[in-house]
Amino acid sequence: MRAIRCLTLLLTLFAPAAFAEGLYQVEMILVRQNNVPAFTSPFAPEDWSAGAPRLEKDDERRVALDDEVTRLEATPNYTVLLHKAWQQQVGSEPSRIALGTGKEQFGHFPIEGNLSITEGRFITVEANFWVNQLDGNGNVLQSEQFKQSNSNVKGGQLTFLDGGHLAVLLKVTPPGTPKMPVMDPEMMEQ
Repeated sequence: MRAIRCLTLLLTLFAPAAFAEGLYQVEMILVRQNNVPAFTSPFAPEDWSAGAPRLEKDDERRVALDDEVTRLEATPNYTVLLHKAWQQQVGSEPSRIALGTGKEQFGHFPIEGNLSITEGRFITVEANFWVNQLDGNGNVLQSEQFKQSNSNVKGGQLTFLDGGHLAVLLKVTPPGTPKMPVMDPEMMEQ
């Protein structure tokens, strides 16, 4: 009987975690870190979306990280470039979505890129974004690229991906994650 308990314990330690596949709530903030020197990269490629479906305006959700954005904008050290929220189908295979903001000109946006999310023991994210300078004809004059990945993202927690002069704050919430209770202000005064 003791051996069965030990075997059960070992299986739970080494077995993959129960993966919560489904619609994840994703919120992303792309910022420029003004105190870090900017550097240009190769131009954003024509296929910047990497074949991923684009996030349409109707698919966007209400943002929840307004307090974080307010704090970032209150300091001269950061400039918020993009703040979006959406739902994305996530599973054990990478799920990629393309984001673009600003006026599209000949297939390019001032800010464009894609985000890939995979569920495993932890959540894996790969972010690849460009901040473009476009001329009046829609040609890309200059690009700054942000490319980072993290395979240790915990569901429902705010994660900072540092790319030097560009950075991403990301919150990926799996389905069924309980919301944090809101404290009653009167209870907090006691």
